[in-house]
Amino acid sequence: MAGAVRTRCLVRRELVAAARPQDPLSDADAAFPGRARSGRGHDEHRARPARVVAPAPPVTSSSTGTAALVEVAHERWDPLLERIGCGDAYLLRGYVESACLLEPGRPLLLHLSEEGGEVVFALILREIEGESGRRDAITPYGYGGPVGAGPEPPIEHFYELYESWCRSAGVVSTFIRFHPLFANQRQAPAGIHVERLADTIAWPLEQDLDLFAGLHPKHRNKVRKAKAAGLEVAVSEAPASLSEFAALYEETMSRLDADDFYFFPADYWQALAEGLRERIVLVEARFDDELAAAALCFATPPWLHYHVSGTNERGREAAAANLVLFEAARWGQDRRLEQFHLGGGAGGREDSLFHFKQRFFPDGRREASVGKLVHDAETYCTLAGLPELRLEGYFPAYRSPD
Repeated sequence: MAGAVRTRCLVRRELVAAARPQDPLSDADAAFPGRARSGRGHDEHRARPARVVAPAPPVTSSSTGTAALVEVAHERWDPLLERIGCGDAYLLRGYVESACLLEPGRPLLLHLSEEGGEVVFALILREIEGESGRRDAITPYGYGGPVGAGPEPPIEHFYELYESWCRSAGVVSTFIRFHPLFANQRQAPAGIHVERLADTIAWPLEQDLDLFAGLHPKHRNKVRKAKAAGLEVAVSEAPASLSEFAALYEETMSRLDADDFYFFPADYWQALAEGLRERIVLVEARFDDELAAAALCFATPPWLHYHVSGTNERGREAAAANLVLFEAARWGQDRRLEQFHLGGGAGGREDSLFHFKQRFFPDGRREASVGKLVHDAETYCTLAGLPELRLEGYFPAYRSPD
C-alpha cells in the first residue's frame, strides 16, 4: 500500500482545515458545481465523442549528464508511484486515462531519479488541431503537478529538464493544477508562473477528533435533519457499476444548469470504475429503494478525496448531501485515513460550494494554485493572436472558448 511508504513523499503534514463557501444556493445545491452554460445544448454535449485522441509518437527523453527525464511505461506507472509513496488517486494511471475522456489526449507519466530523490509528473499530452507536430500539456481534471519524493528531490532540475523535453517534443504550453495536499506549488522554482486561486478544504480525520462537534452549527443541524428524515446511508468499496450514481449526478447537473463540461460521458464512469477499482468509495443515502444523494470518493492512504456527487429533489429538501459527506468522513476516520479532501469552489472560486465545504471543518483551508508555462512563446502568440506574451486569463489562450 502507498500508505506504508508515504513518509518519503514530499507533503505538508501540519493540520490545516478546509472549507467551501455558500451563497445564494441552499446547502444541497451548494454541494455540486454549477456554472453558466457555454452555449452548447446538453444533447450536443452528451454526444461528444468519448475517446482518447490518437497520440503523436512517444516523445524522446531529455537528459543532462547522467540524469534523464523518462516516460514511464504504462505497466510500471502505478508500481512506481507506490514505491516512492506518491500513489495519490489523481496521479494514478486509471484516473489519468479516465480524465482523457474529458480533455482528450495521451496519458503520460514522466519520471526523474537522482541520488537525492525522485520526481514524477502525470499529465495529458494534447495535439493542437491544425498544427502538425505541435501539442500542449495539461494536468488531469482535479489536482496534480510535479511531485517529489526522497530527502532531496530534484524539483528544480526536473523543471529544467521538462523545459528541454517540451521544446524537443513540440509542446507549446503546459497548464498545471497543483495539488493542495502535496502543496507542490511551493516547490516550483522562481520563474514558473504560479497563480493562487481560492482555497480548498481538507478535513482532518485524527482518531481523537470528534467530527460531529467540529461541524459548523448549521451543518450539525442539517445532519440531524437528514437522520430524522429516515435516510439510510451505505458505503460501498469498489462498486461494480457507477451507472445509478451517474444518472443521479446528471440529474443534479441539469437542475443546476451546469456548464457542459460537467456532463461527463458514460465511458468516463466506466473508465473510473475499471481504472481505480478498490480505490473508489461510493457513499449513498436512500429513502428505502430511492437513491436521494451520493458522493463518489477516492481512497488512497493517507487521504480520502471527495470527487463529485449528486442529489435529487427529495434528498435536497432533507439535507442528504450533508449526511453523505459526514458519513464519508466517519468511514475514513474508521480506516485511519488522515485527511478528507473536500476540494474547493466551482472554477476555483470562493462561492457557495466552497462555503458549504468549509462548514464541515471551518479551519481547513489549503492553498489551491495553478501553473502556466509557455515553452514556445512565438508559436503561442501566433496561435492565440497575441502581439506579445500574456499569461493572465484563460490558459492556454489559443484554446479559449470565447
